[in-house]
Amino acid sequence: MLTKIQKSENSDGIRFTESILEVAKMKEGDEVQITIQNGRIIIETATRTRRRADLKSLLAQMPENYQPEELDWGKPVGKEEW
Repeated sequence: MLTKIQKSENSDGIRFTESILEVAKMKEGDEVQITIQNGRIIIETATRTRRRADLKSLLAQMPENYQPEELDWGKPVGKEEW
């Protein structure tokens, strides 16, 4: 497929047809990893290293003797209200 780099607001971009995204198993909003190798631009689906946190397993990691405490973060610097 032959296409052109086009101006898009403050950047330049390439538009992908729906069929190209379908074959690549990508869709609008997906995160992609862009690398350059030997003068070629490579666009791949981003692999997420973070997974959804499970509250029960996170709480199980807390020490049994944990005691919450109040911390002094200093005076407000913006429009915080306490």
